[in-house]
Amino acid sequence: MKTNKEPWWKRSVVYQIYPRSFMDSNGDGIGDIQGIISKLDYLQKLGVNVIWLSPVFDSPNDDNGYDIRNYRTILDEFGTMEDLDQLIEEAEARDLRIVMDLVVNHTSDEHKWFVESKFSKDSKYRDYYIWREGKDNLPPNNWGSVFSGSAWEKDEATDSYYLHLFSKKQPDLNWENEMLRNDIYEMMTYWLDKGIGGFRMDVINFISKVEGLPDGKVGQGQLYGDGGPYFMNGPKIHTYLKEMNERVLQNYDVLTVGEMPGASPKDAQLYTNPANKEVNMVFTFEHMDLDSGPFEKWDAKPLDLVALKHNLEKWQHALHGVGWNSLYWNNHDQPRVVSRFGNDQEYRVTSAKMLAICLHMLQGTPYIYQGEELGMTNVRFDSIEDYKDIETINMYNSKIEQGIPEGAIMRGIYAKGRDNARTPMQWTSDGGFTTGTPWIQMNPNTTEINAEQVLSDSSSIFYTYQKLIELRKQHDIITYGSFHLLFPNDPKLFVYKRQTEKEEWLVITNFSNSTEKLQWTSCEVEGLSRKVMIANYDSPEIEEQGINVRPYEAVVLAFERRL
Repeated sequence: MKTNKEPWWKRSVVYQIYPRSFMDSNGDGIGDIQGIISKLDYLQKLGVNVIWLSPVFDSPNDDNGYDIRNYRTILDEFGTMEDLDQLIEEAEARDLRIVMDLVVNHTSDEHKWFVESKFSKDSKYRDYYIWREGKDNLPPNNWGSVFSGSAWEKDEATDSYYLHLFSKKQPDLNWENEMLRNDIYEMMTYWLDKGIGGFRMDVINFISKVEGLPDGKVGQGQLYGDGGPYFMNGPKIHTYLKEMNERVLQNYDVLTVGEMPGASPKDAQLYTNPANKEVNMVFTFEHMDLDSGPFEKWDAKPLDLVALKHNLEKWQHALHGVGWNSLYWNNHDQPRVVSRFGNDQEYRVTSAKMLAICLHMLQGTPYIYQGEELGMTNVRFDSIEDYKDIETINMYNSKIEQGIPEGAIMRGIYAKGRDNARTPMQWTSDGGFTTGTPWIQMNPNTTEINAEQVLSDSSSIFYTYQKLIELRKQHDIITYGSFHLLFPNDPKLFVYKRQTEKEEWLVITNFSNSTEKLQWTSCEVEGLSRKVMIANYDSPEIEEQGINVRPYEAVVLAFERRL
């Protein structure tokens, strides 16, 4: 249960802003820091207390800011350092903390370190990156990039290759180099001294590579080997994170969340156990891969609810009383959840609320991605020319070269493309994001789905999120209660209990468009007095013997536990 030294982030709710798409203050079509400042009152009204800001650093924008050219300057199109200082100050005045992205697995190839590293094999910065000699005019190993193609790029001037797990303009840093680590720790201290509330650490569990960089297994239908086993959760990752904590993080009361693809629950226990002094919580990915085919994310398939329930149960149990997890459906890399796990046609509002309730009643720190509280949906652009995401464009070009029909490629993009999350925030019926031409097209459904509309409707998705945030602040059971999954193999209902010594909450959610009957006896709550804590229908159909759970319905009932 709650202690006097409860970390502030355990009861927090984080709102992620993708600055390029949030709010444009000057009409150039690109969201900016002053635009964010203008919407702080909106976020305060929602009730969140942390803002995670995707990168606003100086960048060539090959990967929309995740390719950083200078960690200590702001990209001109976002504003100035004075603007950012103002944002931190204005946020603090509203009890909001700003969490920045820490992107230190790689930099831009235009960063001064890499420019110097590439210039000469004798440069002191050469060893800041991972350079290797080729083998018989081929790359050093068979690894594929996350963004398609080889993970190696040849530099003709020095006749050697550098590793890039992402874009070729994102060379991987060599964390074996102590001077590099010192430079990174100095940079982190610079930002924390400005008063930010912490870091979201981009693919932080990629920073330690296995010595020798062995070839990866080549999967069926794949052109390159899977290097994941040799760069995910590598041999020195805990050493580096403990050093980072000792050198920097322990001196500040901040939130740290590690984005960690490929981390298992056992890994996460080590990363987030407070005794290990590494990170507060992790972003896991398993639950976001359950609607992907066997070979890649673009091979989308319908959600298997039973698999989702078992996965979330596994993580809830693994970290309870040991470490801590983040809770999310959406972010800048994921398609819109109401289009993905809900029903964005017949039951958009209802299913968006259901998904929110289902997630926010779990143990962990919830993350809301901009527009999620509006029920924003995926988008279908007419042409590949309308897409901006490098991962999407590289995949499209690669598959066209392989002779895969365009229609099949576009179906994958419609379902899983990252630009689904990056269309501009829908503030008003005519957009409201910019007075100019947006950098990427608006979703045309802004006429029906927008902030102006939800704020004026007391029964909107926005106010469901507001209520969920209030409940988390008020009730210890959400933060500290145990988790118990009921009906694990039911393909339509996701039902679970949260329990403490004194109370018991029953969370009932329906992931289908049919009405399902639930008996109190099967939930072992018959005869107990109950109170509706939150619901997404006006009047739940509660009967003496049970409840009729309507399409995409969600109900949370509180019971007094029998002693």
